[in-house]
Amino acid sequence: MKPELLAPAGDLERLKVACLYGADAVYIGGLLFGLRANAVNFTIDEIKEGVRFAHNLNKKVYVTVNTILHNKEIKHVIKYLKQLDKIGVDAIIVSDLAVLDLAKKNTNLDIHISTQQSTLNYEAVKFLKDLDVTRVVLAREVSQEEIAIIKKVGLEVEIFIHGAMCASFSGRCVLSNYFTNRDANRGGCSQICRWDFDLLDENKNILQGTKNFTFCSKDLSLLKHIPDICKMKVNSLKIEGRMRSIYYIATVVGIYRQVIDDYYNQNYVYNLDYENILSRVANRDSIVQFFDNNYTESCSYYNNRIEISNQDFLGVVINYDEQTKIATIEQRNYFKKGDVVEFFGPDNVVGRTYLVEDIYDSDQNKIEIVRHPKQIVFLKVEWTLNKYDLMRIKVDKNRKM
Repeated sequence: MKPELLAPAGDLERLKVACLYGADAVYIGGLLFGLRANAVNFTIDEIKEGVRFAHNLNKKVYVTVNTILHNKEIKHVIKYLKQLDKIGVDAIIVSDLAVLDLAKKNTNLDIHISTQQSTLNYEAVKFLKDLDVTRVVLAREVSQEEIAIIKKVGLEVEIFIHGAMCASFSGRCVLSNYFTNRDANRGGCSQICRWDFDLLDENKNILQGTKNFTFCSKDLSLLKHIPDICKMKVNSLKIEGRMRSIYYIATVVGIYRQVIDDYYNQNYVYNLDYENILSRVANRDSIVQFFDNNYTESCSYYNNRIEISNQDFLGVVINYDEQTKIATIEQRNYFKKGDVVEFFGPDNVVGRTYLVEDIYDSDQNKIEIVRHPKQIVFLKVEWTLNKYDLMRIKVDKNRKM
């Protein structure tokens, strides 16, 4: 049986994109008790709409309730859990055992244990199994060998396969709180690990490097290990990124969907084009990290970190007229007549090349440049496009971030 491909969704649009591009399930946060306070997040009505949309496609929705609670929040979380149960969400993701207990006593919700619980060993998984949880999201620091042993316990196992990593153990950071009074364990992470610092020697003299010191982790990518993970029968493969754009989500979900399907259709061949496409949507290097027992300095940046803002995402298809072959595009980045671009979608993650020729604005005037945020323009495209197909700069196979 194929593993579940689980995608992040920071808002309703991203939920729809994740589902359309091949996610089997999405995880979202409400306005309360989630660990992404700076994301847009979902109101109760938006959770209802998201669940309806996903369930109509036979997809699942999990809601994060993974903050650590104070006494005054107990009665509020009970009310919230009951609302989620009534809506019909497929599971909640929790780290505080009090939330687990309250959910069991007051709802029929399935319960997934968050990676914040830092589960790395089979004894911890046995303990959680005895608490009747449905699934455990393993710590990001888990290795392939450890996963194989943990799978023998007989509880559903979810692992991270792609996205940002935390410099602290499984995201249990206290530096954000210390430096900025924003509690990372209650949704307020200010990403201290990505700040620049002066590095001092024993005499407090500043050591000069090529750049200021950071302890920023490189991103995770297990693309090369998808066949190994499938053979291990891991239940759910999780992509990180509730703060990411629809372009990021569509690209990453689409690539992993294709690779998983290729493996189960017995036509898997590692595709360097997929790797290159993934490298273009991130602004940090992606490596295997802990899965292959790599705990060296290669996992992080120190004084040679370079991050480049990604401008590849050009537009979203919001309509296509089969008779006139006119595509309606909502702009997301600057493009102009003469540019060579690509359209891609759920059925074609590699993309199809398109030369931008005549561009029309909303008044049907010809224009040369599209440069206004979310400007609506019209292009003639000879092949069929679908709503939520995306437009990007043509990927140069020799060019990476």
